[in-house]
Amino acid sequence: MDRRKFLHQGSLSGLGLGLMLQPLPLTINHRRSTTPKALQPEEVSAAEWLDMLQSGKTTSVEITQAYLARIEEIDKKGALLNSVIEINPDALSLAETMDHERKAGTLRGPLHGIPILIKDNINTGDQMLTTAGSLALMGNKAKKDAFVVEQLRKSGAIIMGKTNLSEWANFRSTHSCSGWSSRGGQTKCPYVLDRNPSGSSAGSGTATAASLCAISVGSETDGSIVSPASVNGLVGIKPTVGLWSRQGIIPISATQDTAGPMARTVRDAVLLLGPGTGVDPMDPATAASTGKSQKDYTVYLKEDGLKGKRIGIEKTHLHLNPDFSAILRSAMAVMEAQGAVMVEVDVMGPLKELGNAEYQVLLYEFKDGLNKYLSGASGRVKSLKELIAYDLAHEKEMMPFFKQEILVEAESKGGLDSKEYLDALAKTTGLSKGRDSALHSGVNELGIFGNTSMLGANLPVAAGIGYTFKMEKSDNVVIAYFGEGASNVGDFHEALNFAGVQQLPIVFICENNQYAYSVPLEKTMAIDDVAIRAEGYGFEGIAINGNDVLAVYQAMQGALARARGGDGPTLIECKTYRWHGHSEHDKAFYRTDEELAMWKSRDPIPTFTTYLRARHVLDDAKLKEIEDRAAQTIDDAVEFASNAPDPAPEDAVTDLYA
Repeated sequence: MDRRKFLHQGSLSGLGLGLMLQPLPLTINHRRSTTPKALQPEEVSAAEWLDMLQSGKTTSVEITQAYLARIEEIDKKGALLNSVIEINPDALSLAETMDHERKAGTLRGPLHGIPILIKDNINTGDQMLTTAGSLALMGNKAKKDAFVVEQLRKSGAIIMGKTNLSEWANFRSTHSCSGWSSRGGQTKCPYVLDRNPSGSSAGSGTATAASLCAISVGSETDGSIVSPASVNGLVGIKPTVGLWSRQGIIPISATQDTAGPMARTVRDAVLLLGPGTGVDPMDPATAASTGKSQKDYTVYLKEDGLKGKRIGIEKTHLHLNPDFSAILRSAMAVMEAQGAVMVEVDVMGPLKELGNAEYQVLLYEFKDGLNKYLSGASGRVKSLKELIAYDLAHEKEMMPFFKQEILVEAESKGGLDSKEYLDALAKTTGLSKGRDSALHSGVNELGIFGNTSMLGANLPVAAGIGYTFKMEKSDNVVIAYFGEGASNVGDFHEALNFAGVQQLPIVFICENNQYAYSVPLEKTMAIDDVAIRAEGYGFEGIAINGNDVLAVYQAMQGALARARGGDGPTLIECKTYRWHGHSEHDKAFYRTDEELAMWKSRDPIPTFTTYLRARHVLDDAKLKEIEDRAAQTIDDAVEFASNAPDPAPEDAVTDLYA
């Protein structure tokens, strides 16, 4: 079934997120266009346009003209979708340039000559304004492109215009209507004209669904891409924060904001994803994508791509409106038929535990980020305080339907050094959610399982998880760490015995520091190697030099291969040394200076550094860069932990094992 038939037969009504309407005729998509028949842009994908450009069947100018005619026909007239807030006056001249370059054999990138629309909270260093939909920012012409726009232009994309949005990306009022802005008015859902298209990327959603473009750019803090994508039958991708730069985008939250692709097909969305990536010195979050991001993700589009993939679905959605649930289950069945493993998960429950913390983070970061943006913008206001005053002074045009409670609440907040902000940030992003010791807590969705502080108590937990993985026939492998002191306790032997009998996919890793607290290991064990104990339970034990990075890596790879191949667990004993003592009370005075000096000389970091230098993998400049980055990461972690709040009493035992 093609996309139009799927939507026309009523599936969209089940995905309507509260519309609960019977499907209406898609009069917009089916209406005869006045554009030339050879270039009807309805339902034409970006990938199809690229094929036509490559074969010479059309030009970028013709494609751009077709879209501009359709925008005039059903967005500005006819159905009055009101999704495009501004047309780039340079669109056709840019298209001409792309055609000339193509004719000369020069292609900028994978989007060469494709017109796109972008949300009106993203800077473009051209003749268009950037207003976040607010009349208070009229006159704001950005001095330069946002980084992501710069990247898209480098790939050959034509910025054809900007789309309407929920004003200030829907962070203005608790009573707002998605898709309404004081500058752009109300954007309509192209399938149900008396309903909004969801937001805040409302214009991008409507424009793409109505074939006013093949691909567009939205932005999201909390659902502003995926929600309008769902309502309008699109594919929306919210990239991991840092994959696309946020520099030059009017912000809500430095923690959660990102721009992302919206398209009518998966291929088109992925086609746009790669060109938008890049490390931006002005957005520190992008540093995490170094060596990970790619410029072309279409290589991962495979017909059997779902085979073996575990896909989570929020379980409460399966028990809401019966029509809605039926469509979800139908989609799940299609994916299962293609080899996917559908897993019902509880997302809403853990989110409820965060309480009001996320909203507080947004309020603080919105005030901080917006003040920074407005101070350098050329609109009518220079701060959040001035914006609130402007709205009040022009209340009839700025607030005809709803007010600005969120703006006022954000303005009442302090700076990012406020305890309330730091507490909320730690609760929403910190691993231990404000609890004192992450060693005792678990974050199951990250694969980090909790345990008690008792010696070796994590090992039976690991055995239980490994048994679950085996029963699920999963490729997952459990990694269970422990110190040499735990090898003499009952939990150690029980876990190894069970893992051996059941042939579980577990790698037990013993960090043998030579001393169990202040006692040399040879005085607590009658054997030389902890690894020998694995033999008694029927699986392989390996003793290696724990200071040899390559030896540890190779042993680990072998253990993982055995576990995934059904050959059961492995015990890896990494022989190393705790030269600084077991704790602050253990000053290591019972060891000779010669012994300490010998082990310090075997420090794995300088040893491995020497190895890499000898093979010209590292030079001094690269080494210093790595050292500085590591030092900064540690300093940042210490500062974050030092500022972390005490846990709320009701959260103190969440995810803990008694």
